Amino acid sequence: MMSAKARIAARAAQEIKNGEVVNLGIGLPTLLARYIPKGHQVVLHSENGILNMGGPSPADAVDPMVIDAGGRYVECRPGGSFFDSAMSFAVIRGGRLDVAVLGALEVAGNGDLANWIIPGKFAPGIGGGMELAQKARRVVVVSTHCTAKGRPKILSHCTLPLTARSCVNTIVTELAVLDVVDGGLVLRELAWDADLDEVLGLTNAPVRVPEGPLPRFGREDA
Repeated sequence: MMSAKARIAARAAQEIKNGEVVNLGIGLPTLLARYIPKGHQVVLHSENGILNMGGPSPADAVDPMVIDAGGRYVECRPGGSFFDSAMSFAVIRGGRLDVAVLGALEVAGNGDLANWIIPGKFAPGIGGGMELAQKARRVVVVSTHCTAKGRPKILSHCTLPLTARSCVNTIVTELAVLDVVDGGLVLRELAWDADLDEVLGLTNAPVRVPEGPLPRFGREDA
């Protein structure tokens, strides 16, 4: 059975269109690389200075000089290039990224994102998250619907320090796909085994639900 994170990654990969330039954030977002639809020519960017990055390196073919922004050994696809951080952030700030896929500690109904620190706990720094959230043409957040303690991550207002305001376009969790439109949330899809009332109860922000049956996702034998 597919894990919750694998289900999120598989569904979120469908948000990436053929030909797009995409940054996958550290952690859960990196799993999307496994699920990008076959035939899609997607250029992966890593803010530490790689364009056309591949997936994780096989253990017997690791190049210790080639790592992604999370310090993970990765491959570089044919035609890929390496450059310094100044050039990499010029790519981001210049609006060259079609999509940034980011994780979340909290996300608000108006698209605010908090994903870099819980006060009192160590964090190495905000990294490129602020730039990516502000400058990518589209921001997709991938996250479990609730914390490990069962508290909703989708809130009316973020309580943690923000990464960026009003930056999120779409949220993909193991239970649902929601779009942020005009400062509010619209439910677009439900997981095949999710109950609508359960999802709304686990979402601590107003959600508009379209009339009629909602599309379902995540069924492995579909």
